[in-house]
Amino acid sequence: MEEKKFSERSIWKDAQAMLEKADKEGVQTVWDRRELQNPGCTFCQGGTSCHICSMGPCRVIEGKVGKWQYGVCGADVHTIVARNFGRFVAAGSASHSDHGRDLVETLSEVLSGQAPGYSIRDEGKLRALAAELEIEGAQDRPLYDVAADLVDEFYDNFSSRRKEVSFVKRVPEQRRAIWKKYGMTPRGIDREITEMMHRTHMGVDNDYASLLLHAARTCLGDGWGGSMIGTEISDVLFGTPEPRMSKVNLGVLKEDHVNVLVHGHNPVVSEMVLAASRDEDLLKEAVSAGAKGINVVGLCCTGNELLMRQGIPLAGNHLMTELVIVTGAADAVVVDYQCIMPSLARIAQCYHTAFFTTSSKGRFPEATHVPVEPGNAREQCRLIVRSAVQAYTKRDPRRVLIPDKPVEMMSGFSVEAITKALGGSLQPLLDAIVSGHIKGIVGVVGCNNPKIKHDSANVALLEALIRRDILVVVTGCVTSAAAKAGLLVPAAAREKAGADLAAVCESLGVPPVLHMGSCVDNSRIIHFAALAAKALGVDISDLPVCASSPEWYSEKAAAIGLYAVTSGIPTHLGHPPMILGSSKVTQLAVSGLQDLVGAHFLVEGDMEKAADQLEGIILERREKLGI
Repeated sequence: MEEKKFSERSIWKDAQAMLEKADKEGVQTVWDRRELQNPGCTFCQGGTSCHICSMGPCRVIEGKVGKWQYGVCGADVHTIVARNFGRFVAAGSASHSDHGRDLVETLSEVLSGQAPGYSIRDEGKLRALAAELEIEGAQDRPLYDVAADLVDEFYDNFSSRRKEVSFVKRVPEQRRAIWKKYGMTPRGIDREITEMMHRTHMGVDNDYASLLLHAARTCLGDGWGGSMIGTEISDVLFGTPEPRMSKVNLGVLKEDHVNVLVHGHNPVVSEMVLAASRDEDLLKEAVSAGAKGINVVGLCCTGNELLMRQGIPLAGNHLMTELVIVTGAADAVVVDYQCIMPSLARIAQCYHTAFFTTSSKGRFPEATHVPVEPGNAREQCRLIVRSAVQAYTKRDPRRVLIPDKPVEMMSGFSVEAITKALGGSLQPLLDAIVSGHIKGIVGVVGCNNPKIKHDSANVALLEALIRRDILVVVTGCVTSAAAKAGLLVPAAAREKAGADLAAVCESLGVPPVLHMGSCVDNSRIIHFAALAAKALGVDISDLPVCASSPEWYSEKAAAIGLYAVTSGIPTHLGHPPMILGSSKVTQLAVSGLQDLVGAHFLVEGDMEKAADQLEGIILERREKLGI
């Protein structure tokens, strides 16, 4: 393969070097498999194929009469596209919300004494959450009694017994009225997901608009329910993030250390892997094996979790996960769930790398399964780290290539940390927005997709926005892109941001792009928006705030996008979801939602044009606010 082709796949030198190495060593990567899938199915791309019953599968085309007009059951193209999209976002909502449930279960086991090694690290946050949710005696009753009531409150959010999930209290009244008007208020997390699946069964809901309104409700149950619960309980258990320095890219691997990579989304596992790596006896075993120590490094969102709270370096994002194994320096990869390519376990077998699954929900045939639960996590993670040390002794130095030096970055900007940096109030930030020193804020979130040159869209949009004096907040896999591009350090404000934004960032000592966490922590962004809206006495849809996911790929990302829009935040996508086969569904997404919820989707693959469109929305909203 020509060198030029490697550079066409990723903008990063460390990725290009590993792509070349993988090619020489006969390792197939996600880009290779993507090429083998071409050309794609146009019915699937448009969302116009249906396989929800065995009378099909069916394929339909809008505007056709006869053969392609209806599915066997009589469903038209608009129903089929809406049903497919509803199921797509239901799966995304279920994934993040089930993550949240795992955190509630962990806190519950801490309270019952069945989770050795775990504890409540942020008592203040727990009591603040309890007070916010009107739990009796939140500030003065014994901590575990208050926590037990909070656990019950959150468990109840998953049920069908409520009129609304707990954190709807955080939403401005104007927004709540809109949700009520259109039947969008999320009642229970599991209830909305179950109803979405029921509605999309053959012969239930066949109105595309009705289907999509319930899809929105389902996603709101994730954003203001499951994801938000997951974020808040993670802070309670593992600490609320504060700004700290760390490093990023494949250069964070160490040739003379045992390298343990944690990958997935659940900090319940990764936090305990980190704790085990610091045990004196295991460190001695590593030294006896010839290593200088044990180096825990993060990938994707569980990497973001450790980065935010512990300053653990980040090796890369979604499209770097195969390449980190190709370095030949990964002694163990430990995964939990979500965004883990099935290829990883196979690629690990091409090297000395030990590959461990830990969740009963996420099994891989080629992996070693070590079940990790709160009750056994400490010992199971010690077993994993000890196995990594043993794998280190099998490493072939001739196959090791760590291609780059790490880049400095700053992370840890939780809502609490931002408020603290502003002196305890959002008012200084709001003043900067009102004065025009900051035009607005855009949350850039999400993934990588091999359809798009790796991180090219992420970086291009980030740089275009900050040049326009727009503050950016990031979560998830775009974090790695922002950091590698040098945008997550304070110096970036002076070097790459507009003069007004640079002045604000320099006065606060912060970057022009603020890292707020993993993809489940998009709940921090909508919470932050709600706080700003309440402070100004307006709805979220009035704020000069937008969102974007330039390289999205997952069902979770689509769910995030829909709950952002339905919360009143216009959302840009770098490529369209699988709805273009229906003009009615597409029209509702890109314009019709504006009339209903005051926000809409926009799709644009050119990031300069996307930045222009986002800036235009921000300026329009500023004008309506009179600022």
